[in-house]
Amino acid sequence: MEILISPTLQRIPWVEHGFGTRQAPLSQDGMAGLEQVHSAVALVADRPQGSVGIGDALITNRPGVSVSIRSADCFPILLADARGQIVAAIHAGWRGTAARIAGEVLGKMAAQFGTSSRDVYAAIGPGIGACCYQVGEEVARQFGLDGAGRIDLAEANRVQLIEAGVPEERIEVLNACTCCDRKRFHSYRRDQLQAGRMISYIRIARRIFD
Repeated sequence: MEILISPTLQRIPWVEHGFGTRQAPLSQDGMAGLEQVHSAVALVADRPQGSVGIGDALITNRPGVSVSIRSADCFPILLADARGQIVAAIHAGWRGTAARIAGEVLGKMAAQFGTSSRDVYAAIGPGIGACCYQVGEEVARQFGLDGAGRIDLAEANRVQLIEAGVPEERIEVLNACTCCDRKRFHSYRRDQLQAGRMISYIRIARRIFD
């Protein structure tokens, strides 16, 4: 099975994580999940499995609780507060990105757990690249374009993380286009209703300090 790992997050000794692929059909059994609705809503997971509610991001400070999201072109973003030992999983499509979901999640982490953005590491996983993501005028205008065109959701989320205070050198973009790479990834833009979903997750494997 090919599960994609972020070298940036892998440097944090207490973090376990992965971005699913076609070759790694991860199950959400035993993981906390969401009823995803393309929002900027972040919820806190305090139990190890099942749906936490309606939203598009999960945060936890509980060791052993895997927070997970499903994607098939939208971007999975995994965050880890290296100082506070808090993790988050984000589902960022164009609606969530336009609503600045990454900043909303960081704000919730700060309010709920005292996270400082400067202590956060981030990995932006596989999603539809600007190479394949042609959008109409209505969507394009939300990303600063005057008319229909291509938008780069990975870059938009990277910039939003920086603007929210995450150090640029702590943000990793995997640069894998789900629409281009049929062999490795599911893609709703490419396969429509036949598209599967990929699971991405992050968890605190163990608490190494109080």
